[in-house]
Amino acid sequence: MKYTNANKILPEKLINEIQKYVQGETIYIPKQETEYEKWGARSGGRRLLDRRNAAIRNAFISGSSIQQLAEEYYLSIETIKKIVYSHKK
Repeated sequence: MKYTNANKILPEKLINEIQKYVQGETIYIPKQETEYEKWGARSGGRRLLDRRNAAIRNAFISGSSIQQLAEEYYLSIETIKKIVYSHKK
């Protein structure tokens, strides 16, 4: 996380108002909820996991056992169960 001096970006009037509540400390101002991105949306990580999970589900439907899938994908049996028994398509 990058820190920015408030004097560089905020109007003096606003700084004076904030100083009534906190002085000389670091505060975090979160993004508005409309600006949030889901995990992996920017990097493509979510898309990769969705593809992997779809491949696991398809292999299970085609007859691969949970044990085989756990070994093939280096995941725990419980994780494979969560993937194949979830309703996400």
